[in-house]
Amino acid sequence: MNNHNETPEDKREQLRQSELKNNPTGSLQDSLNRGANGNLTDLTGSLGWKGTGIVIIGLIVGIVIYKLIF
Repeated sequence: MNNHNETPEDKREQLRQSELKNNPTGSLQDSLNRGANGNLTDLTGSLGWKGTGIVIIGLIVGIVIYKLIF
């Protein structure tokens, strides 16, 4: 990785990602609190691809069940 051309935004993103890896439960709580304020990026970032997939599948199943009932 070339650190000489690293922008401040890249450095902040790396620090955020390392914090997510080091403290998954705390960062999940933080992102859920931020998610309540409309920041979906932090919510899905802390869940990872598996958690995000489960959320998407849950939403689709919920919509299908809603359409079948009503």
